[in-house]
Amino acid sequence: MRFLCDMGVSRQVSQWLCRQGHESVHLGDEGLARLPNGAIFSKAVAESRVVVAFDLDFGDIVAVTGGRAPSVVVFRLHNTRAEHVIQRLAVVLDKALDALQRGAVVVVEESRVRIRELPV
Repeated sequence: MRFLCDMGVSRQVSQWLCRQGHESVHLGDEGLARLPNGAIFSKAVAESRVVVAFDLDFGDIVAVTGGRAPSVVVFRLHNTRAEHVIQRLAVVLDKALDALQRGAVVVVEESRVRIRELPV
């Protein structure tokens, strides 16, 4: 699977995804630290990538478009340290990989994962 990690997500998360056999890029590694959310969304669509972010706006953007892509993983965590985010993301990949491939908004909280298949 192909991922696009937003600036709020640690580069360690993107690196971990690569070690798991996925293709992942981090906006900071591409010199796109100031890219607006709409442009990030367009980039994800053009490159068939799942957006990984802490920014709740991405879930709203997907809902407004009414489309089936791109999928979005949104973290709503109190503990935002890379190790904890990776631990929660591992749960997401175990539970929601098929949904992400079909098109979904996945909200990751401390104690649960909510999956909403697209279109929302």
